[in-house]
Amino acid sequence: MTRALVTGAGKRLGRAMALYLGQRGYDVVVHYASSETEAQEVVGELRAMGRRAEALQADLLDESQVEPLVGRAAEALGGPLTVLVNNASIFEYDVTETATRESWDRHMESNLRAPFVLTQHFAAQVPDPVNDDHEEPVAQGLVVNMLDQRVRKLTPEFTTYSIAKMGLWAFTQIAARGLAPRVRVNAIGPGPTLIGARQPQEHFDHQRRNTVLKRGSNPEDITGALGYFLDAPGVTGQLLCTDGGQHLGWRTPEIQGEQ
Repeated sequence: MTRALVTGAGKRLGRAMALYLGQRGYDVVVHYASSETEAQEVVGELRAMGRRAEALQADLLDESQVEPLVGRAAEALGGPLTVLVNNASIFEYDVTETATRESWDRHMESNLRAPFVLTQHFAAQVPDPVNDDHEEPVAQGLVVNMLDQRVRKLTPEFTTYSIAKMGLWAFTQIAARGLAPRVRVNAIGPGPTLIGARQPQEHFDHQRRNTVLKRGSNPEDITGALGYFLDAPGVTGQLLCTDGGQHLGWRTPEIQGEQ
């Protein structure tokens, strides 16, 4: 597996994963929606490693731009893709009472529909499995879907975002069954890793302090999870929550005896 497409790879965790793949010897297409300058910087860093890299723009809210993206990426790298990281995401606040058709569509299109379509096109071009020393097939395709620890610990907050990520987790498991043995499909569920653009520092620090491990995760935790999936040909349909144990939170008022 030597060619990868990472969506939303100009910034934040997408950038970290794209550069990690480059360090692992992968040629990488850096997808972006509007962060062209940042995406080109990532491409420059990948090329400095000796990797083949290109930046490709596409609006994942526009399916006419989603449909050709895998083909464009394979053409840019000179052959079929073997890794797809569905990282790009819209994360905007709403609750059941305030959700609108627009907030629903923005979260469903970016967090569920686009990964679904990209996975379809990715699977169609993945090479056939090859047998290992035990004469067992080794999938030549790997899809990693970026979820959220919220799928393990639902709350009323970020309603349509959470529904979309729950759908992506369901799709991860369905596709892992349906695309085997040619493609493995797994997921990563980050917790408090990088502070949000509109998040107060105090709130971010509070989240990290109050996980089970009393700490959040760092980008290296996410790239470590990606590396595990790269190196584990017998693993599919799994979710690794890299979140300091946030999804395991259990000290609710009734357990603490507080009313």
